[in-house]
Amino acid sequence: MVQAPQSAGAGGTVILNLYLARRFLRMFLGLLLVFLLMSMLIDLVEHLRRLAATDATFSQVVGLVLLNAPQAIYTILPLVIILATVTLFLGLARSSELVVVRASGRSALRALVSPVIMTFLLGLIAVATVNPIVAATSKRYTVLLETYRSGGVDVVSLSAEGFWLRQGGVDGQTVIRAARANPQATELYDVTMIGYAPGGGPDRRIEARTARLIDGAWELTDARIWPLDQGVNPEARTERRERIEVPSTLTEARIRDTFGEPSAIPIWDLPTYIGLLSEAGFSARRHAVWLQMELSQPLFLVAMVLVGAAFTMRHVRFGKTGISVLAAIMLGFGLYYVRNFVQILGESGQIPVALAAWATPVASILLALGLLLHMEDG
Repeated sequence: MVQAPQSAGAGGTVILNLYLARRFLRMFLGLLLVFLLMSMLIDLVEHLRRLAATDATFSQVVGLVLLNAPQAIYTILPLVIILATVTLFLGLARSSELVVVRASGRSALRALVSPVIMTFLLGLIAVATVNPIVAATSKRYTVLLETYRSGGVDVVSLSAEGFWLRQGGVDGQTVIRAARANPQATELYDVTMIGYAPGGGPDRRIEARTARLIDGAWELTDARIWPLDQGVNPEARTERRERIEVPSTLTEARIRDTFGEPSAIPIWDLPTYIGLLSEAGFSARRHAVWLQMELSQPLFLVAMVLVGAAFTMRHVRFGKTGISVLAAIMLGFGLYYVRNFVQILGESGQIPVALAAWATPVASILLALGLLLHMEDG
């Protein structure tokens, strides 16, 4: 006699949780689609303007927009989550479903279980699968954009064999390998350069003890040059130079932008990449902070759900719905920018890496729980 009501209550709870989870997922996917279309439309207009003076066709511009879309959506996931939460609970309040939940003897806070679990799962999926997709598409987007704009692209990579860099321009491509480099990648050691003619094969090989980036060129010391033209014996025409300059369009800022974007590296490859950075003499702090930020992303998305619910889990008869929605969105934006600010502090070494990544999500969850308990219990 006692077990039946408990079983029915448990079954009702499961049904309620599944119902709320489905509604939240529909809200999330619908808003995600709307933001995706809006961002792609704005991106298309911007790329048409930026590439108007180039030979890029409309189909190529559309391809760039499609490649850039995953990164744009991935960046605004917290905004989509908080808007989905606000939309869900406003709908439940208007239909008096929250009143029914309370009348059935359940706390309205239990209605948060499904959205929180669903959001945490979405966060895990985003980090585990969407992050590598964003890394691949953003890297391809950068390559194509630079190719359309200047005919070449600067690429930096690390491997067990050392530091690799490729610079491009109207004079052709140059592949550079160095055993080590300074933290800014403006001074290379034990350097090998292979130059490629425009649209052709390699035309010369240079080995040097050091290479230092100066204004408009690499300055090589203790260099040896082999011509690689067809029909020429490279060893017979080898030259030795104490100092030589190789033209380059690279700057320290361009190397940093090309080399230092952690978002262009899949999260599964980041630990290995951080190890390679340290071995090559570079600072891996920025990448370490990014790795921890990505790992904490599901918790921050959960915090957005709790913030949205704290201001909208109330009956519409209380009024001031617009103010509540605005407060929820503004608080969500505030926490998002605080998180970015703390990330900058972590990258600059002002605070520890773990604190930079995990402090804001944990503090946001505690803040939102405090607001929820205050709103629910008065």
